Amino acid sequence: MTTFTVAGKSGPFTHAPNSVQKTMNTVLLALLPAILFNAYLFGLPGIFLFAVTVLSCVVVEAACLLIGGRSVSATLIDGSAVLTGVLLAMSLPPWAPWWIGGLGAVFAIALAKHTYGGLGQNVFNPAMVARVALLISFPVAMTAWVTPHPLFSLHTPSLHEALLITFGTGTPDTVSSASALGLIKTELSRGVPVSEAMKQVPDLMDMAMGYRSGSLGETSAVLILLGGVFLLLRGVISWHIPVGVIGSLFLMASLFHAINPDRFTGGLFHITSGATFLGAFFIATDYVTSPVSNLGKLVFGIGCGILTWVIRTFAGYPEGMAFSVLLMNAMTLIIDQYTRPRVFGRTRSGEPLQHKEKNP
Repeated sequence: MTTFTVAGKSGPFTHAPNSVQKTMNTVLLALLPAILFNAYLFGLPGIFLFAVTVLSCVVVEAACLLIGGRSVSATLIDGSAVLTGVLLAMSLPPWAPWWIGGLGAVFAIALAKHTYGGLGQNVFNPAMVARVALLISFPVAMTAWVTPHPLFSLHTPSLHEALLITFGTGTPDTVSSASALGLIKTELSRGVPVSEAMKQVPDLMDMAMGYRSGSLGETSAVLILLGGVFLLLRGVISWHIPVGVIGSLFLMASLFHAINPDRFTGGLFHITSGATFLGAFFIATDYVTSPVSNLGKLVFGIGCGILTWVIRTFAGYPEGMAFSVLLMNAMTLIIDQYTRPRVFGRTRSGEPLQHKEKNP
C-alpha cells in the first residue's frame, strides 16, 4: 500500500489520469513515424544532428536544474527536455552542423524555459525561441537545405562523409538547395508569375509525402498529420488550435490566390509546405503557452494561421510558423483575459457571488 503525505494540503483530492511524463511520451510516440521517416530520408547526417540536439537539451536541462538546486533525476524523467530537443531538431536543416543543435538547446532550455522558472512557467515556446534566435543569428547555416539522400541508396553519405557534414566542414555546396517556400518567394520577388514558379517545386503529392528539401518537420507532412490525429483521438490536444491554424491559413491563401493568381500561391500549397502541420498539431498546442478555454484556443489558432500567411507572403523570411507562434504566445494572457470561463461561484469580474436570502 502506497502512503502519501498530504500535510498542509487542502482537499478534496482526485486522481488525474494523465501526468506530464505520460503526456510527453504520448507526443513523442505520435512523432515517432515522422522521426523514423526523416532518419531514412536524410541519412546519417540527419541522425547525428537529431541525436546532438536532443542530447544537448537534456544536458542543458540538467545543468540548469543543478544550478537552481533542484532534483535532476526527478525532473528529467518527465520527458519535457527530450520533447523540446525533438521539436527543435525537426525545425532545423537536416544537415546543419553540430553547434547549431547545441546552441539551439541553450536558447531553448536555458533562455526560453529556465529563465522564467522552468517547466510550466515559460511564456514562449522554447523550441520556437531557439529556431528564431538561430535563424536571425545564423541565416546561412539555418537555410542550407539539402535534397533527400535516403539511407541505403547510392546517394546516401558514408559514415566518414556524415561525420564531416555534422562535425566537420558542414554541408557541401553541391547538395544545397532551396525549400519550396524559399524557391517560390525568390521567384515571385523577381516578378515570375505563380504558375511559372510552381513548375520549379515538387508537385503537391511529393510535397505531402515529404520527398523535398526542408527541415525535418517540413518533409513528412502526411506522417505528422497522422500523428496529430493520434493526439486528437487520445485527447491530448483538442481540435480548436489545429483547425484554427490550418483553416485560417488555407482560407487566407485561397482568397488572395483567387483575387490575384499570378501573385499569390494557393491554399493547398501553403498547408502542404513548410511546417504547417508540425506547428498546428505539435507546437501551437503547447499547454503552457496557449490559451485555456476552447474559444481562446480557436482565436489563438486563427491568429497563428493568419500571421503565418502574412509573414510568408510579405516578410523577408519564407517560413512564418515560428514567428507567428511566438507572436501569439505573447497574446495568450490577453486572450485568456477575455475568453476564460467564469469561475463557479464568482462573477465575471472575479468577485464572489452575493446570495440573497428569500423572504419567507
